[in-house]
Amino acid sequence: MSADLTHVDTWLFDLDNTLYPLESEFMGLIEAKMTDFVQRETGLPRDEARALQHSYFTEHGTTLAGLMINHGLEPKRFLDEVHDVEMDRLTPDPALRAAIARLPGRRLIFTNGSLGHAERVLTHLELRDLFSEVFAIETADYVPKPALATFDKICKLHAIDPPMTAFFEDSEKNLVPASRIGMTTVLVGPHAAASTSEHVHFRTPDLAEFLSSARLQGSPQ
Repeated sequence: MSADLTHVDTWLFDLDNTLYPLESEFMGLIEAKMTDFVQRETGLPRDEARALQHSYFTEHGTTLAGLMINHGLEPKRFLDEVHDVEMDRLTPDPALRAAIARLPGRRLIFTNGSLGHAERVLTHLELRDLFSEVFAIETADYVPKPALATFDKICKLHAIDPPMTAFFEDSEKNLVPASRIGMTTVLVGPHAAASTSEHVHFRTPDLAEFLSSARLQGSPQ
Protein backbone atom coordinates (compact mmCIF):
# COMPACT_ATOMS: atom_id res chain seq x y z
CA MET A 1 0.00 0.00 0.00
CA SER A 2 1.08 3.59 -0.61
CA ALA A 3 2.23 5.60 2.40
CA ASP A 4 -0.36 7.90 3.98
CA LEU A 5 1.38 11.27 4.22
CA THR A 6 -1.79 13.37 4.06
CA HIS A 7 -0.85 15.03 7.37
CA VAL A 8 2.49 16.34 6.07
CA ASP A 9 3.05 19.94 5.01
CA THR A 10 6.83 20.18 5.60
CA TRP A 11 9.30 17.90 3.86
CA LEU A 12 12.87 17.52 5.16
CA PHE A 13 15.44 15.73 3.03
CA ASP A 14 18.94 14.64 3.82
CA LEU A 15 21.26 15.18 0.85
CA ASP A 16 24.06 12.65 0.41
CA ASN A 17 23.03 9.06 -0.39
CA THR A 18 19.40 10.17 -0.12
CA LEU A 19 18.79 12.42 -3.14
CA TYR A 20 21.10 10.29 -5.24
CA PRO A 21 21.82 6.53 -5.07
CA LEU A 22 24.35 5.06 -2.68
CA GLU A 23 25.47 2.95 -5.64
CA SER A 24 26.90 6.04 -7.34
CA GLU A 25 29.77 5.85 -4.82
CA PHE A 26 29.94 9.64 -4.91
CA MET A 27 30.40 9.80 -1.14
CA GLY A 28 33.37 7.49 -1.53
CA LEU A 29 35.23 10.32 -3.24
CA ILE A 30 34.54 12.61 -0.29
CA GLU A 31 35.42 9.96 2.28
CA ALA A 32 38.76 9.34 0.55
CA LYS A 33 39.52 13.05 0.76
CA MET A 34 38.60 12.96 4.45
CA THR A 35 41.12 10.17 4.97
CA ASP A 36 43.75 12.20 3.12
CA PHE A 37 43.03 15.16 5.37
CA VAL A 38 43.13 13.16 8.62
CA GLN A 39 46.34 11.41 7.55
CA ARG A 40 48.03 14.71 6.76
CA GLU A 41 46.82 16.47 9.92
CA THR A 42 47.71 13.66 12.33
CA GLY A 43 50.72 12.10 10.63
CA LEU A 44 49.19 8.65 11.08
CA PRO A 45 49.62 5.80 8.59
CA ARG A 46 46.69 5.68 6.18
CA ASP A 47 44.96 2.68 7.73
CA GLU A 48 45.13 4.27 11.19
CA ALA A 49 43.95 7.61 9.80
CA ARG A 50 40.95 5.87 8.22
CA ALA A 51 40.16 4.10 11.49
CA LEU A 52 40.33 7.40 13.39
CA GLN A 53 38.11 9.05 10.78
CA HIS A 54 35.47 6.34 11.19
CA SER A 55 35.66 6.46 14.99
CA TYR A 56 35.09 10.22 14.93
CA PHE A 57 32.10 9.74 12.63
CA THR A 58 30.63 7.09 14.92
CA GLU A 59 31.27 8.97 18.16
CA HIS A 60 30.57 12.55 17.09
CA GLY A 61 28.25 12.30 14.07
CA THR A 62 30.82 13.60 11.58
CA THR A 63 34.57 13.32 11.08
CA LEU A 64 34.66 17.12 11.21
CA ALA A 65 33.12 17.24 14.68
CA GLY A 66 35.75 14.84 15.98
CA LEU A 67 38.56 16.90 14.44
CA MET A 68 37.17 20.11 15.92
CA ILE A 69 36.78 18.61 19.40
CA ASN A 70 40.05 16.70 19.54
CA HIS A 71 42.35 18.77 17.31
CA GLY A 72 40.94 22.31 17.40
CA LEU A 73 40.38 22.25 13.64
CA GLU A 74 39.04 25.31 11.84
CA PRO A 75 36.09 23.79 9.95
CA LYS A 76 36.04 25.79 6.71
CA ARG A 77 39.41 24.46 5.59
CA PHE A 78 38.22 20.87 6.02
CA LEU A 79 34.85 21.42 4.36
CA ASP A 80 36.31 23.20 1.35
CA GLU A 81 38.93 20.51 0.79
CA VAL A 82 36.89 17.34 1.21
CA HIS A 83 33.95 18.55 -0.88
CA ASP A 84 36.16 19.53 -3.82
CA VAL A 85 35.32 16.48 -5.93
CA GLU A 86 34.15 15.84 -9.48
CA MET A 87 30.39 15.54 -9.98
CA ASP A 88 30.36 13.12 -12.90
CA ARG A 89 29.12 10.18 -10.81
CA LEU A 90 25.85 12.02 -10.21
CA THR A 91 23.09 12.03 -12.81
CA PRO A 92 19.86 14.07 -12.70
CA ASP A 93 16.80 11.88 -12.19
CA PRO A 94 13.66 13.28 -13.88
CA ALA A 95 11.44 10.82 -11.98
CA LEU A 96 12.78 12.02 -8.63
CA ARG A 97 12.39 15.64 -9.66
CA ALA A 98 8.75 15.07 -10.60
CA ALA A 99 8.09 13.16 -7.37
CA ILE A 100 9.51 15.95 -5.19
CA ALA A 101 7.76 18.65 -7.21
CA ARG A 102 4.34 17.14 -6.42
CA LEU A 103 4.82 17.46 -2.65
CA PRO A 104 2.55 20.11 -1.14
CA GLY A 105 3.98 22.63 1.30
CA ARG A 106 7.60 23.44 2.14
CA ARG A 107 10.61 21.39 1.11
CA LEU A 108 13.96 21.83 2.88
CA ILE A 109 17.39 20.21 2.84
CA PHE A 110 18.81 19.07 6.21
CA THR A 111 22.41 17.97 5.75
CA ASN A 112 25.62 17.48 7.71
CA GLY A 113 27.46 18.63 4.59
CA SER A 114 28.42 22.22 3.88
CA LEU A 115 26.27 24.89 2.28
CA GLY A 116 28.55 25.03 -0.72
CA HIS A 117 28.46 21.26 -1.15
CA ALA A 118 24.68 21.20 -0.93
CA GLU A 119 24.34 23.97 -3.51
CA ARG A 120 26.70 22.21 -5.93
CA VAL A 121 25.02 18.82 -5.62
CA LEU A 122 21.45 20.14 -5.82
CA THR A 123 22.30 22.27 -8.84
CA HIS A 124 24.02 19.35 -10.60
CA LEU A 125 21.03 17.10 -9.88
CA GLU A 126 18.70 19.83 -11.23
CA LEU A 127 16.78 19.94 -7.94
CA ARG A 128 17.85 23.25 -6.38
CA ASP A 129 14.74 25.20 -7.33
CA LEU A 130 12.51 22.67 -5.57
CA PHE A 131 13.84 23.52 -2.09
CA SER A 132 13.16 26.76 -0.26
CA GLU A 133 15.98 26.42 2.29
CA VAL A 134 19.20 24.52 2.97
CA PHE A 135 20.06 23.80 6.60
CA ALA A 136 23.70 22.73 6.50
CA ILE A 137 26.47 22.10 9.01
CA GLU A 138 27.34 25.81 9.17
CA THR A 139 23.71 26.63 10.00
CA ALA A 140 23.90 24.07 12.81
CA ASP A 141 26.98 25.77 14.29
CA TYR A 142 28.88 22.61 13.28
CA VAL A 143 26.84 20.39 15.63
CA PRO A 144 25.77 17.54 13.33
CA LYS A 145 22.76 15.28 13.22
CA PRO A 146 21.73 13.27 15.22
CA ALA A 147 22.18 15.86 18.00
CA LEU A 148 18.78 16.80 19.37
CA ALA A 149 19.94 20.41 19.71
CA THR A 150 20.35 20.56 15.93
CA PHE A 151 16.82 19.27 15.39
CA ASP A 152 15.59 21.89 17.84
CA LYS A 153 17.48 24.58 15.95
CA ILE A 154 16.08 23.73 12.52
CA CYS A 155 12.57 23.54 13.95
CA LYS A 156 12.86 26.95 15.61
CA LEU A 157 14.63 28.60 12.67
CA HIS A 158 12.02 27.47 10.15
CA ALA A 159 8.96 27.25 12.42
CA ILE A 160 8.66 23.51 11.75
CA ASP A 161 5.85 21.59 13.43
CA PRO A 162 7.29 18.05 13.83
CA PRO A 163 3.96 16.15 13.72
CA MET A 164 3.30 17.70 10.30
CA THR A 165 6.78 16.95 8.99
CA ALA A 166 8.32 14.02 7.13
CA PHE A 167 12.08 13.45 7.24
CA PHE A 168 13.91 11.36 4.61
CA GLU A 169 17.35 9.94 5.47
CA ASP A 170 19.75 7.16 4.54
CA SER A 171 21.05 7.02 8.13
CA GLU A 172 18.91 5.16 10.66
CA LYS A 173 20.55 6.89 13.64
CA ASN A 174 19.62 10.33 12.28
CA LEU A 175 15.96 9.32 12.24
CA VAL A 176 15.87 8.52 15.96
CA PRO A 177 15.64 12.13 17.23
CA ALA A 178 13.26 13.00 14.39
CA SER A 179 10.91 10.24 15.49
CA ARG A 180 11.19 11.19 19.15
CA ILE A 181 10.05 14.77 18.48
CA GLY A 182 7.11 13.55 16.40
CA MET A 183 8.27 13.61 12.78
CA THR A 184 7.30 10.91 10.30
CA THR A 185 10.53 9.15 9.35
CA VAL A 186 11.48 7.48 6.08
CA LEU A 187 14.66 5.42 5.73
CA VAL A 188 15.99 5.52 2.16
CA GLY A 189 18.42 3.26 0.34
CA PRO A 190 19.29 -0.34 -0.51
CA HIS A 191 19.57 -1.38 3.14
CA ALA A 192 16.37 0.28 4.33
CA ALA A 193 14.25 -2.87 4.19
CA ALA A 194 16.49 -4.57 6.75
CA SER A 195 15.85 -1.93 9.41
CA THR A 196 13.85 -3.02 12.43
CA SER A 197 14.08 0.26 14.35
CA GLU A 198 10.90 1.48 15.98
CA HIS A 199 11.97 4.98 14.98
CA VAL A 200 11.69 4.20 11.26
CA HIS A 201 8.09 4.55 10.09
CA PHE A 202 8.60 3.83 6.38
CA ARG A 203 11.39 2.15 4.41
CA THR A 204 12.15 2.41 0.70
CA PRO A 205 14.98 1.50 -1.67
CA ASP A 206 13.58 3.95 -4.25
CA LEU A 207 12.78 7.48 -3.10
CA ALA A 208 11.15 8.55 -6.38
CA GLU A 209 8.80 5.57 -6.40
CA PHE A 210 7.90 6.05 -2.73
CA LEU A 211 7.07 9.73 -3.17
CA SER A 212 5.19 9.16 -6.42
CA SER A 213 2.87 6.63 -4.83
CA ALA A 214 2.38 8.36 -1.45
CA ARG A 215 -0.97 9.81 -0.53
CA LEU A 216 -0.64 13.55 -0.01
CA GLN A 217 -2.73 16.47 1.14
CA GLY A 218 -5.29 17.22 -1.56
CA SER A 219 -4.73 13.97 -3.45
CA PRO A 220 -7.61 11.50 -4.09
CA GLN A 221 -8.06 9.12 -1.17
